[in-house]
Amino acid sequence: MNQNQQGSKSYLFSIVLVAVLGGLLFGYDTAVISGAEKGLQAFFKDAQDFQYTDGWHGFTSASALIGCIIGSAISGLLATNLGRKKSLIVAGLLFFISALGSMNPEFLFFEHGKATYSLLLMFNVYRVIGGVGVGLASAICPMYIGEVAPSNIRGMLVSWNQFAIIFGQLVVYFVNFFILGDHIQPLVEEMGKGLAAINPAAQWTVTTGWRYMFGSEAVPAGLFALLICFVPETPRYLVSVGKDQKALGVLSKINGSLKAEQILKDIKETMVVKTEKLMTYGALCIFIGIMLSVFQQAVGINAVLYYAPRIFGDMGMEDPMMVTVFMGVINILFTLVAIFSVEKWGRKPLLIYGSLGMALGAFGVAVTFGHVGMEMVTAISIMVYSASFMFSWGPICWVLIAEIFPNTIRGAAVAIAVAFQWISNFIVSSTFVPMFNMHLTEGDDFGHWFTYGLYGVICVIAAIFVWKLVPETKGKTLEDMTKLWKK
Repeated sequence: MNQNQQGSKSYLFSIVLVAVLGGLLFGYDTAVISGAEKGLQAFFKDAQDFQYTDGWHGFTSASALIGCIIGSAISGLLATNLGRKKSLIVAGLLFFISALGSMNPEFLFFEHGKATYSLLLMFNVYRVIGGVGVGLASAICPMYIGEVAPSNIRGMLVSWNQFAIIFGQLVVYFVNFFILGDHIQPLVEEMGKGLAAINPAAQWTVTTGWRYMFGSEAVPAGLFALLICFVPETPRYLVSVGKDQKALGVLSKINGSLKAEQILKDIKETMVVKTEKLMTYGALCIFIGIMLSVFQQAVGINAVLYYAPRIFGDMGMEDPMMVTVFMGVINILFTLVAIFSVEKWGRKPLLIYGSLGMALGAFGVAVTFGHVGMEMVTAISIMVYSASFMFSWGPICWVLIAEIFPNTIRGAAVAIAVAFQWISNFIVSSTFVPMFNMHLTEGDDFGHWFTYGLYGVICVIAAIFVWKLVPETKGKTLEDMTKLWKK
């Protein structure tokens, strides 16, 4: 009887834990490329019917992000028409199909192990399918958690979704490390000369290793798609389709019978939401939301997360995958710093200090990369760069996007901001390899220092942007934001 009156925390925790698996898959899918991309590059460099250039490799490494743009754009439509639960099941199935298809893109139509232009296109189709799953999960997982969580702990539970994303990246770093085992990544100078010209210890990575890395995602994806079938639909969606009694049942299990009826009453009263035109509160409001998303990607973090083993390998590190795993652990720790300090320190200070820390790290990489004896300084600079992002732009950008828009335009404004985030992510990720490999003269390091120097400059601009234009939302209600923008 007491549990019925108070609600079950274990029940709430279990369904949030399942939803958070979607965030873990988000991180897993976007970072799996980090260990696979060199073997994949060597595999397609062997193609006879086309030339696999750095431009093609940049596109292939980032092609999942095209799906992310599509998935985030249709997430609202699916969540409204199918419901939050069924939309997450769709996302899980897309993750699963993408994992198996990326592992064996030759399935049914192509000769196994023979790199061709058509096979490259098919591989990218499977990666885009996974990207659609990521786009759906990135929007609907926080929505699901927010709609089942009690208001007094909603912010904390939604924040754990960001932790799950970073944890998913760490998991895949470990998985890639163990799959690689005693094998090594192929050297860039060996690529394109045929498999026989590649170091024998790297040949397995080119023919098989990258396949196992992509295929490993099928395990958590299948588990997620299965477990989502056993969680309830959110009370808000159930009310929207006239299933009030089912909504009351879910609310009672989470909040207890005493509170459930009042919450149901509040939900029914707010189901008819007043909407206003996008520019009702001025262009600055929308511009700030969009630029928060753009800067989160333009600072270049995903170039580091997606290509970490390549960067550490080019620095001369003996075991770049192990260093990547170590970086993943640091990322986890600094994400926790943000989760437990955002309500104490505020959003703006974390973003500004994070931007300056990233700038310091990026400039450190630009100045020291490729210099003999400076490898450790370069590695530490990359760690500073990554850690600074993890306590600032990583989680805080999502918090601000959820808070900064007035209630009446939030749905449309958030959709626009998230779409710009994935577009910016695609641009940064697909341009990194061509930029990084640029040379003014034979064998110079122009591309190395230019790329990280550019990211450092953008970090400084991001700090100025936050200082001058972004309002502090700590301690403010959503209604306070409406009053702020009306001024």
